[in-house]
Amino acid sequence: MATTAPAPPGSTCLLADTQARISRIVRGQGGRADALIEVLHRVQELMGYLSQPALEQVARELQLPLSRVYGVASFYHLFRLQAPSAHRCAVCLGTACFVKGGAELAALLERRLALRLGDPAGNGTWALEPVSCLGACGQAPVLVVDGQLEARLPVDAPEQLARRLDALALGQSRPGAGGS
Repeated sequence: MATTAPAPPGSTCLLADTQARISRIVRGQGGRADALIEVLHRVQELMGYLSQPALEQVARELQLPLSRVYGVASFYHLFRLQAPSAHRCAVCLGTACFVKGGAELAALLERRLALRLGDPAGNGTWALEPVSCLGACGQAPVLVVDGQLEARLPVDAPEQLARRLDALALGQSRPGAGGS
């Protein structure tokens, strides 16, 4: 039975089904080298990130040097070269959030989640990413957790914030929401 999952992160090969799907993606773009960015987007949609074996296959099938494919993939912020963490937390460090405690919030999150802001690998469970603005300046400081805006965060109340983070990690919108 074929599977659609990519090989585990760090693997040096792709499953046959994944290879076939990447080939279809390349053919769907006419096998044109000038479609590299679109091909990379579609491969990332398929796999969740761009693995080394996937980049090698794209380079081979588009007849491009691997250095060019890797250069494009590593240049653009939207491409991920490592498997994503289960949860993504984007911390706003724009002017309004910074003035209202965004840097302190980022430091608190680093300590609480035991990871570094901007580390693309995260810790497997969380990835903590800095962003320059989330467009919610009137509600500063803010962050986005798994696509959900969290506003007016209690930077001066670390335990309250820690409880909110724990609830978010469990898929609840607020502490006490969802489960029992």
